[in-house]
Amino acid sequence: MSRRVKEIVDVRDHGSLDELIASLSALRDALPEGSEAELKLRGDEVFGHRITITYFRDQTEAEAECERRYAEADREAKEKQLAQLQQELGKVCYEAPGKRGKLRIVA
Repeated sequence: MSRRVKEIVDVRDHGSLDELIASLSALRDALPEGSEAELKLRGDEVFGHRITITYFRDQTEAEAECERRYAEADREAKEKQLAQLQQELGKVCYEAPGKRGKLRIVA
């Protein structure tokens, strides 16, 4: 099963309402089936306003291959860390502070 990727498109410069409608219509027509597109108005008076459209698309084969490589490396690193923690477990225990607070070595 392939994952879906969230894609973001910013519409920054639009002169007239007709140009904006034309660009949004063209974008809508190019969206993949079942993309769950959302439109948001972002920005402020200082940095300006922009229209942001987000939608989901299927992951490309190159993206999936990259994710598989990194997932495998991440899994190996976590297994190594877990083995190290399991090896360290039980070597040194600290008693609760209060009565004695001494270090106790457990074999």
